[in-house]
Amino acid sequence: MPEFFYADRLFNALEREEPAPGMLLVAAPGMPAPEFARTVVLIIERDVDGTLGVVLNRRSDVAVQNVMPDWVELVASPQALYIGGPVMPQAAVAVGVSASGVDIAGHPHFTRLANRLVHVDLGADPELLAGDLEGMRVFAGYAGWDTGQLEEEIERGDWFVAPALPSDVVAPGAADLWGDVMRRQAMPLPLFATFPADLEDN
Repeated sequence: MPEFFYADRLFNALEREEPAPGMLLVAAPGMPAPEFARTVVLIIERDVDGTLGVVLNRRSDVAVQNVMPDWVELVASPQALYIGGPVMPQAAVAVGVSASGVDIAGHPHFTRLANRLVHVDLGADPELLAGDLEGMRVFAGYAGWDTGQLEEEIERGDWFVAPALPSDVVAPGAADLWGDVMRRQAMPLPLFATFPADLEDN
């Protein structure tokens, strides 16, 4: 079928990186799962039980101020709740960019993901973290894969694995994160940066 062409021919032909915490899963052009079309997922956890991540580019209409007012000052603009994925939408997950000079390894409320990207413990007092973060996002729910499931999807060509940048997490609301991530990859991925989520929109 035409909608599988790009996944089969494009992503399967590229050199692959191993998925790991701090890496991105970039949805293939023509992603067969509509809920993940043009998504960029940041991997937060990966172990023998499976993989957990959050969708970085699905902003909701809910303001963080309305659901977690104590954290709003640390949230990057736009200060909205993002939809992290279809699993446990009532659960909150936070990812942030640590301030320059912060000792992530010794920080009691940060788990390092990559570069200055950190998984933030929402059980912490936000006032104590004010000087340790340049910005953060709060996600409702997450995306999850059982053991072997993500590997099968990558093998099928549904996902491209790429390094994350701190700016990916706190990208402005108007940014096309999927297109931006595609454009910074090796050829031929930049050629597909404007691929629409729905082929009928083309």
